[in-house]
Amino acid sequence: MSERVRLANARRWVIKIGSALLTADGQGLDRAAIAQWSEQMARLRSQGHELVLVSSGAVAEGLCRLGWSERPHALHEQQAAAAVGQMGLVEAWESAFARHGYHTAQILLTHDDLADRRRYLNARSTLRTLLALGVIPVVNENDTVAIDEIRFGDNDTLAALATNLVEADALVLLTDQAGLYEADPRVQPAANLVTEAPAEDPALEGFAGGSSTLGRGGMLTKVRAARRAARSGACTVIASGREPDVIVRIASGEPVGTLLLPSRERLAARKQWLASHMVSRGTLHLDAGAVRVLRELGRSLLPVGVTAVEGRFDRGELVTCVGPEGEVVAKGLVNYDHEEAARIIGHRSEEIEGILGYIDEPELIHRDNLVLL
Repeated sequence: MSERVRLANARRWVIKIGSALLTADGQGLDRAAIAQWSEQMARLRSQGHELVLVSSGAVAEGLCRLGWSERPHALHEQQAAAAVGQMGLVEAWESAFARHGYHTAQILLTHDDLADRRRYLNARSTLRTLLALGVIPVVNENDTVAIDEIRFGDNDTLAALATNLVEADALVLLTDQAGLYEADPRVQPAANLVTEAPAEDPALEGFAGGSSTLGRGGMLTKVRAARRAARSGACTVIASGREPDVIVRIASGEPVGTLLLPSRERLAARKQWLASHMVSRGTLHLDAGAVRVLRELGRSLLPVGVTAVEGRFDRGELVTCVGPEGEVVAKGLVNYDHEEAARIIGHRSEEIEGILGYIDEPELIHRDNLVLL
């Protein structure tokens, strides 16, 4: 199976559209283009694909609404422009998708949201719930409250982090170029398009050029975003958002733009990260039934199958699961801290809310966050 055909089989997609495309090079929101992209994404959604949209354009739309010809340097003025522009941006996407019968949800994030373990897991849970409900989340950086030290700096990076966050199979970065060239085609018109390459190829950064006027990103940030997305096993396509039916064509396996590939499959990459790059903070002792469920059925770990808790750990930290004879069975990211876990072990999932007064997840460890050893 070719890599393009494999890409076409991706179930969960993150699609990022940049400011220059969305705002018609600074002339206000291009609603005709938004209508075309939303129609393409609606077609993917109707085929069973899950979609997260990372949309730039809030600041650029705010500049247009405020009558400012240039992006201001002062942070508070950028934040004001973002606040004004976000209103138009969200309304445009909501209206466009509503015509196809789909709901959208606004998700505004800062780097701090994803650096803090609890907030990271909360964001992850919210996004996964929205996807399960068939909603299309529209993600943007929270420019109105972010400060210089915690800004993503560009929505390419945000898109890559969202890809990791929701464990997407594919990231699509739509730009005003046909893809990544071996040299800047605006300077060297004969430059060759990179059609396919490993995301980790060190030569890619040398091919990338500078940033655009409206956005904070450029081809270099897209290459780095692809590398970040590849760490969780996602492939990335960099393509022109002005190509007719570009999203549908990418999803059908057509060789559009530049395809940057991970070194390993998504699940394998995540499992290796869990197994090799995190320190265990505690231990969960399992009964024989729980061990069998994990090993033979590949299911999540429920509290009813846990007999004891050791160590002090927070929600989202790595814990080791051991069987009745003390044998190491698995490692995984736990959904409750050590005190909460100690209170709910031995109980059914439907009893969690009655014991704690709330429920974050029905599992102690979800199977997607669990690696058998």
